[in-house]
Amino acid sequence: MTKIRVACVVLAVVLFSLSSAALAGGVEAVFYEAGTMTVGMFTNTVGAAVTGLHIEFDREVTIVNKVEFGGYLPLLGELTGTAFDFAGGGLVASGTVELDWEPVEARPILIMWMAGERPTGTPYFTTVEMLGWLLGEGIVHMREANPELLAAAFEQFFATNAEFFGALEESLGMSLQESLMPIIMAAPAEAIANFFNTIIGMLGVTTLDEVLQGDVDFSALFALLGL
Repeated sequence: MTKIRVACVVLAVVLFSLSSAALAGGVEAVFYEAGTMTVGMFTNTVGAAVTGLHIEFDREVTIVNKVEFGGYLPLLGELTGTAFDFAGGGLVASGTVELDWEPVEARPILIMWMAGERPTGTPYFTTVEMLGWLLGEGIVHMREANPELLAAAFEQFFATNAEFFGALEESLGMSLQESLMPIIMAAPAEAIANFFNTIIGMLGVTTLDEVLQGDVDFSALFALLGL
């Protein structure tokens, strides 16, 4: 796990959006296909200047072009890979980075603006697995920083979803809250993410939109963790 990805757990107070497209208060992302490559336009909507950009893709890509409008963020590392960091300069508020890559089918699954070594603004993410990772890392951070607030958020989460969880618990023959909370309060981030993905799989959910617009209301947890 990279230092930058670990650092994202410090995010605490940002706006939550139900859309997996452009997100206010963080990264506004627009994509265009141009022949064999995709053009991505990433605008800084944090409201302040940033010093870096972290991006991860769903497959290996090769960066073929980069243009900044309102700053300069040089690439750290190779032009081919699945994860890239751009840092060592800066980008003004409302500035944009154009990034062109091949193959055309590839899409980002995580994008974060950086302020030094810390993420800033709302992260852009597009997969259930990435949501699970963000939840795992964020829960561990909050467990260490403010366990009472974390416990209260989960109390609200279970209260909000009591009717839905009641039917699910009856079919499973176990209490989800009694089964989940020991894991939440003791397990490492990876185990929490795996547990989340298991529950999501049991619900038959396969896409991020199905999670965000489904029967389970995650708003109490998302608000706490800044997702």
